[in-house]
Amino acid sequence: MATTVPPSHEDLVSNDKPVLAVLATLMDDGSPQATPVWFDLEGDLFRVNTARGRVKDRNMTARPEVALTMVDPEDPYRYMAVRGKVIDQTEEGARDHINQLCLKYRGHSNYPVRPGETRVIYRIEPTRIFGKV
Repeated sequence: MATTVPPSHEDLVSNDKPVLAVLATLMDDGSPQATPVWFDLEGDLFRVNTARGRVKDRNMTARPEVALTMVDPEDPYRYMAVRGKVIDQTEEGARDHINQLCLKYRGHSNYPVRPGETRVIYRIEPTRIFGKV
């Protein structure tokens, strides 16, 4: 099984193309929960950033198995699906990371700070990557 981004789908993970991912996590009862998220790559690891206490934060902390799907905004039948496992989470550098993602997705690097919010980066190691053309 492929665990790296296929060359045919590298544009979907490029910093030059702000493609949203849908992150699927598992709730306590085993039901899926899906959220659109900003993401980037760090080597072969996918990174997402969220605030402590949100549903996806609680789910990824308790159950590290996740999935990401990126749909090409120019062709909705072309997508990439990633299955993986959260291997690390850190608050270190998370504020800078969300500002970098804000630049990629919004064109400016000033993500709004909410009082008392703690940001966290989750690193996801892919166990399978599938690209559909």
